[in-house]
Amino acid sequence: MNDTPGWASPGSAPSEGQNGPGVPQPAPPADGSGPASKWSKEQPPPGQWSAPTGPGQVPGPPPPRWGGGGHHGGWGGPPAAAKPGVIPLRPLGVGEILDGAVSTLRAHWRTVLSVTITVSVISQICSILVERYLLPAPPEVDPDATPEEALQQSVESLQASLVALGPALLITLIGTLLTTALLTVVISRSVLGRPITLAEAWREARPRIPHLLGLTLLLPLGSAAIMTVGVLPGMLIGGAGVLLSVVGGLAAITVIIWLMVRFALASPALVLERQGVITSLRRSAKLVQGAWWRVFGITLLTLLLVFVVSMVIAIPFTVIGFAVDGAGIGDLFTGSGPDFGWPFLIITGIGSVIASSITYPISAGVTVLLYVDQRIRREALDLELARAAGVSGYGSAPPGDRSTGG
Repeated sequence: MNDTPGWASPGSAPSEGQNGPGVPQPAPPADGSGPASKWSKEQPPPGQWSAPTGPGQVPGPPPPRWGGGGHHGGWGGPPAAAKPGVIPLRPLGVGEILDGAVSTLRAHWRTVLSVTITVSVISQICSILVERYLLPAPPEVDPDATPEEALQQSVESLQASLVALGPALLITLIGTLLTTALLTVVISRSVLGRPITLAEAWREARPRIPHLLGLTLLLPLGSAAIMTVGVLPGMLIGGAGVLLSVVGGLAAITVIIWLMVRFALASPALVLERQGVITSLRRSAKLVQGAWWRVFGITLLTLLLVFVVSMVIAIPFTVIGFAVDGAGIGDLFTGSGPDFGWPFLIITGIGSVIASSITYPISAGVTVLLYVDQRIRREALDLELARAAGVSGYGSAPPGDRSTGG
């Protein structure tokens, strides 16, 4: 397997152990985190090299020029960045990252919606069937119970909720896994301005799914272990350890958030660089280093945006579901748990499919474009992307420009 960190040009994924001639290889990172550099010692001067031409490649725009008149005394502004796809090849601002994610949905809507709708529909059908036929009925709550009985009923309700949460999390995990793998490939093509079909995306993503599954399982298991370490000492002490459990839980949450942001770029690194699980975590940590708050802010903003969009879509369908399946409303105000019928489940399921079809591409798009942005800032990935996109005459940016872009 080719584990060299770099940009794996979409459509040219080498098979395991086969890196034959004519197959574009990933570029090594500029920070030296990967194996020895394979760059040639003889490099063309900045601003003058051109991408190799071949069948089907369209010449890019002419090279940007410095100079021009005006009140700069013969010096013009910085050269305009090439934009072969949904983003300009330069450090990106927050708005450009969000716009790039939405532009990918618009530019490749057939492929993107094929992925998200298919996965969302299958996930919703599985969730509805599990909820209706496999999960036990929620325990009844007696409003006249004694304090001891009420405590026992609360424990039973919590256990039932955890049992019901397990299958839902498993289905969500599988759905997120598939959409992440496929959409990462689609978005990487959109950066280069190249079309892609669902079959091509699946062919590119399929070899990475086992590694992505390992990554997807490792992160929540690690978070659960950290939370256990934080709250377990106080729980073992007993009543006097409640405060210790609260403090330990808050500390554990802080550590989990820090690690989740630090490893936020691991999935695109795993898919696009064809890395292993541990290596992708290290790559993400290196890319996020020094930009933790920026990655945290953009990720938090994306989560809020996804939440708002989901609520705007889900609330009307939930209201319609309540109106059609009126029996469920009465159960909310009684001691028994709500027993929604098929109409409510189907209507709310349709709303969930629509919401997922929109929010999945936005969330995955921001993650991949944030990964691309960090590599442009740290490793001049824009030059490699310009070469892969066939942009001729694309040179390096003036010194200092890579730290700009918001």
